Amino acid sequence: MPEFDFDLFVIGAGSAGVRLARMSAAKGVRVGVAEDRYLGGTCVNVGCVPKKLFVYASEVPEQLDCARGFGWDSEPLRFDWTTLRDNKNSEILRLNGIYRKLLENSGASLFEGRARFQDTHHVEVNGKRISAEHIVIATGGWPFVPDFPGNNYAITSNELFYLESLPRQAVVLGGGYIAVEMAGILNGLGVETTLIYRGDLFLRGFDQEIREFVREELEKKGIRLLFSDNIAEIRQVSGSAQILDAKQQSYQVILESGKALNAGLVLAATGRKAHLDDLGLENLALERNRDGSVSVDDCYRTSVANIFALGDVTGRIQLTPVALAEGMFLSEYLYGAGEATPQVDYENIATAVFCQPNIGTVGLSEEQARERGMEVDVFVSEFRPLKHTLSGSDERCLMKLIVDRGSDRVVGAHMVGHEAGEIIQGLAIALKCGASKAQFDATIGIHPTSAEEFVTMRSARKD
Repeated sequence: MPEFDFDLFVIGAGSAGVRLARMSAAKGVRVGVAEDRYLGGTCVNVGCVPKKLFVYASEVPEQLDCARGFGWDSEPLRFDWTTLRDNKNSEILRLNGIYRKLLENSGASLFEGRARFQDTHHVEVNGKRISAEHIVIATGGWPFVPDFPGNNYAITSNELFYLESLPRQAVVLGGGYIAVEMAGILNGLGVETTLIYRGDLFLRGFDQEIREFVREELEKKGIRLLFSDNIAEIRQVSGSAQILDAKQQSYQVILESGKALNAGLVLAATGRKAHLDDLGLENLALERNRDGSVSVDDCYRTSVANIFALGDVTGRIQLTPVALAEGMFLSEYLYGAGEATPQVDYENIATAVFCQPNIGTVGLSEEQARERGMEVDVFVSEFRPLKHTLSGSDERCLMKLIVDRGSDRVVGAHMVGHEAGEIIQGLAIALKCGASKAQFDATIGIHPTSAEEFVTMRSARKD
C-alpha cells in the first residue's frame, strides 16, 4: 500500500500549478490539485486575458477616428459596458472549462477548496486529510492596497473586470505596468482618467527613454498624469454627478499635495503580494523573503525539503510564461531527468505593457547595461508610422537597440508602438541566440513595416 495518497500535491491551479500537474500526471505520477477560487489563476481570470480583451475594446474609438482619414465614415457608435463585460465573462468561463478538462484528462485529481497545511506531508481540503510525498505551493499573487484613510473605498484590478457600470471619472493609483494599462483601458472607454504615482515617473525599471516617451504619448491620449504625489485620503460624498449609474458611489480623493479630485471610481494598482493567507503555514518552518513571498532555491525547493513553490508566490518575475517554464522544470526535475534538467534561464525574458501605444522590451535597458560596466552604442529611431500619415493621429513610435561595443552583441531591444509585443517577441529569439548588431544589419527588412526599423538603424546616437 502506498505510503502517501499522492506522489505530488499542488496547491493552486494557475499557470504554474496546472502545467506542473499535467506534465507530472502524464509521467504516471499520482497528482492532486487544490483550487479554491478559479481555474487558470490570475492570468486567465483577472489578469492577462481579460486585460487584453479590454485593451482591444478601448482601442476601438481611436481606430474609428483614424478611419476617417482613409475615407470611412459612420454614425457615432454607442458603447455598452455590460456587453463587453458579459462577453468577457463568457470567454473566461470557456477557458475555465478548458483548464478543468486539461486536468481531468491528464489523470490529476482536482479538489475544489482551500488547502491548508497540517504538517510537512499533510494538507486538509474541505475537511479531508490528504497526504503527499511532495507538496507545491503555487497560489500566485494578490493585489495590495496601501493603508490610508478611506482605502476601503478603493478597488483593485480584480474588481475592475466585473464592475456593474463605468464611472465618468476615475483615479488610478500606481506606477507599474498594471496601473498604466488600466489607466489606458479606462481612458479609451471614455472615462476621464487621472493616474497618480508617488515617484517622479512611472514604469520604474524600464529604459528611461522609453518611460519618458510613454509619458508623452499617454498625455496625448488625454490621461492626466500626476507624479510625485500620493493619495492621503478617500472620502465618500453624496450625489452622483461624477458617475453614469446612480447606484454607484461618488468619492473625493485628497492628495498629499493638497489637491482634491472627484471620482466615481478609485483603482489601487500598487502592486501584488504573495497569496499565502489561510494556508496553514504556521504549521511549517517555512522561510519567507522580506516581501513575504516564499523563499526557494534554484530548483524551487523551500526550506522544508519536500515542499516547493512556483510562480508569483516566490516573488520573482511575475509573468505567465515564466510560471509555465518553472512548472515544466519542476516536473522534469522531480520525475524526469532530475539534476540534469536545465534550469530556467531568467536572462532576456521579453515582456510587453499593453498601454496605448504598447511597450515591448527584451534584454537590458541603457541604464542597466551601463551599470554592468558595458561601453554601449545606442541606436534610436523615432518616427510617425505610415498609417498615421493619413489617419490624422499624432501618435509616434520609438525603437531602441542597446549594443555592447566590445562584442557587438545586441543586449537590449525596446519599442513603443502598435503591436510592440508581437515585434519584440521575434527579437527575443535573436537576443537569446546572442545576435550581433552586424547580423541585425545584414538582415533584410520587410517593407513597409515599422519592424524593419530594427534592421535599418545604422548610426549610433551621439551622446
